[in-house]
Amino acid sequence: MPAKKSTPKIVATKASAATTAKKAPAKKAAKKTAKKVAKKAAVKKTATKKPVAKVSPENYETIAHAAYLNYRRRMDLGLPGDHDSDWLEAVKSISGK
Repeated sequence: MPAKKSTPKIVATKASAATTAKKAPAKKAAKKTAKKVAKKAAVKKTATKKPVAKVSPENYETIAHAAYLNYRRRMDLGLPGDHDSDWLEAVKSISGK
């Protein structure tokens, strides 16, 4: 009578083997999809690069002086900020934008 208990184990093993066989193609499809997504992301990264504007020496000196004045004004008034914001503000004021 204990022999009947072993039969369901064999059936369960066959069922689990069948489900593993079904899962294998899904994993391959997921890998292919991941590769396609990675390729698209790589293409987008190269397409979104913007050229860096070159500053002539005359403009550089003018912007540097304006950035220094912005820094001095910021220090005198006790305003928060950093050298990058001083520089960007100087570029905006010089270019007129």
